[in-house]
Parts: sequence; C-alpha cells; structure tokens
Amino acid sequence: MSYLAKNYNRKKISFKSGKGSYLYSTNGSKYLDFVQGIAVNSLGHAHPKLVKTINKQSKKLWHVSNAFIIPEGEILAKKLAKKTFADYVMFQNSGTEATEAAIKVARRYFYSIGKPNKNRILCVKNSFHGRTLAAIYASGSKKMTEGFGPKVGGFDHFKFGDHKSLKKKITKNTAAIMVETILGEGGIKVIPNWCLKGLRKICNEKKILLILDEVQCGIGRSGDFFAFEQSKVKPDIVPVAKGLGGGFPIGAVLMNKKVANAMTVGSHGSTFGGNPMAMKVGCEVFDIISNKSFLKNVKKNSKYFHIQLNKIKKRFPKLIKEVRGKGFLIGLQLYEDQSNFIKNLMKNKLLTIKAAENVVRILPPLNVKKNEINEALKIINKVCLQHK
Repeated sequence: MSYLAKNYNRKKISFKSGKGSYLYSTNGSKYLDFVQGIAVNSLGHAHPKLVKTINKQSKKLWHVSNAFIIPEGEILAKKLAKKTFADYVMFQNSGTEATEAAIKVARRYFYSIGKPNKNRILCVKNSFHGRTLAAIYASGSKKMTEGFGPKVGGFDHFKFGDHKSLKKKITKNTAAIMVETILGEGGIKVIPNWCLKGLRKICNEKKILLILDEVQCGIGRSGDFFAFEQSKVKPDIVPVAKGLGGGFPIGAVLMNKKVANAMTVGSHGSTFGGNPMAMKVGCEVFDIISNKSFLKNVKKNSKYFHIQLNKIKKRFPKLIKEVRGKGFLIGLQLYEDQSNFIKNLMKNKLLTIKAAENVVRILPPLNVKKNEINEALKIINKVCLQHK
C-alpha cells in the first residue's frame, strides 16, 4: 500500500539511478529519458560538474534566511542580469512560484504608481502557468480549475492566435499580457517572432506590461538562452525555473528596473528561495548553458532532430500530423490519441510525455549526443510502423 496521495497517474515503474540521457529502473532496464523531469534536467542526470558543486557546497552551507545577504544569490542574479534584459532578479523555488510572483510584480507596479484598479492579467486560454490557485485560473483551463472554487479573479483570456480577441479583451483595468513564449502543456505551440513584436507594440500602446513565461522553454531549451531572444523583444517580466537548476529546485523572476522598483521591503518573500545550495547549482548550470559553443551545439543537434522527425512524418502521413516546437522542446502531433503511442515508445525503452492536442512531448537533455538522438529516431520509426 502506498501512503502517497493519488493526485498523480504514475506509471508502474521506478528508477534507481540516472546518468546523462539514461535512466536505470529498479528491475534492471535501461531507458533513454527524453522527459528529463519535464524539461528540468537540462544537463541530463547526475552531470559531473553539478554533482561536484552540490557535494562541495553541502559541506559549507545549505540554507540561510533572506534576512541576511546571500553572496551566492548575488552572483547568480548578476549573471542573469548581465546576460538578459533584466535589471533585477527575485529568486523562488519553482516555476509556479515564479509565475505567481510575476503576477504580483505586475499588480504591485500599477499600485505603486497610483493605479490599483489596473490589476487584470490577460492570458492565453488553456495555457499553463502552474498548479497553485492563481496559476490555474491564469491558465484558464476548466480541467485544472474544476473543484477549486471560489474562482480566483483578475484574469481574462483569449484564444491562441486570435489577435482580434486579444485586442478586444484589453480594458482600462488590464495590467499585463502574460503568455508562454512556447506553449508547453498546451501542445508545443511556438509564438512567432512577428507576433511577439506585435505583443510588445500593443503593450507599449496600451501602457501595460508584457510577461513572457519561460519556465519550460527558457534556459537554452530553444537553442537561445531565452526563446524570445531572436524577436529582439524586451519583456518587462520573465519567470524562469526548470532548466536553471539542472534538476535542483529553483525559480526566479527577472524584471526591468521600472517594475522592480515597486517591490519594496516586505512586498514579497520566500523562505527557501535563493538559498545558497540552489544558487551555487544555478551558477554552475548558467555557466555551462550560457556558453556560446554550448548553445550553438543545441541548435545544431536540435535542427538535425527536427529534420529527421519530419522525414518520419513524411513516411507516416496518416499518423503524424505535425512536428512542432523549437530547439529541444519538441512535439509530435498525432491524428489519434497519443496515449498508446507513448506506451509503445516506453516498451521500446524511450520515455516521452503527453501534451495537449494529441502531442507527444519530447524533451531530451540539452547536451544529448547525436547517437542518442539516432537511437530515439530508430525507436520512434519502429513504433510508427507498429501503428501504421
């Protein structure tokens, strides 16, 4: 009997260890892991530099209150600010915390300039911003909000790609537009660069804020440090998490100076956010992923993966509808429910995970080797043959 709550539909398998792109089950089987904790293990399992960093820091200091200066946090904040649009950083422990904090920052900004009624956040319908109360209502999914009333107010929604609806939903009380640069749970849908530019223009015209949620698609997963970089757009607020810790719990809100000035002493806090252990790991992950040659390799290998997946799509046009995504945030959209397809991939020792719209989500570590990509392609092709 398990004493864990039943809020997860867990597969009947457990793992004893992992190394790089592979997981090793308790029954002795080896799996190619292209879930990686849902885009969390950006450098794969048990990366030697992260293991070394954790071991070294664990002998020094794990946790200290934010009532004191935390040098490791100062260092990581500086690295993130110098690399990105941000002037200031606020550390959290997860993606959900980061998006919740982003919402608070947006509302607090307008409060600080004497416009407290500008507090509504406009989001994509059936997007995903986390599982806490405000986050599920920001996502606008009936499935996620069912049974968790009363409704958390302050959110409006528009359909993905419906620009007329977006403009109509902006009112005098709108504080910000919040979107995932690449929708993850919603089906691996990339917002085009021209659209990101349009969002920035609208926000400038309406004098509201732009929040780009990069919790899943950020920190190198797209092939750029942030998925919005090629658009040249500068958001006001960006929540990040997942890949920044390489498997260690971490989250952050990146902000420009204008909005950060509203976050005065006591306006927000986190007991564990910014702890020395997480900060040290984050610094190591940042140094590896932000390297130009590393990101160049992500682009090169992910391009190869996309090309080969599209070749498989052409071989099975009645099964695969579309190859979606950018970098190593990849979706195979099927014409049928993807559950059996994912099960068969797993039977063949390749781990993937669901997304909306019949999408098989494929999330290899960013340092995945080409031979491992080829191994995955071989399994995907084999399973396609079985489903033909």
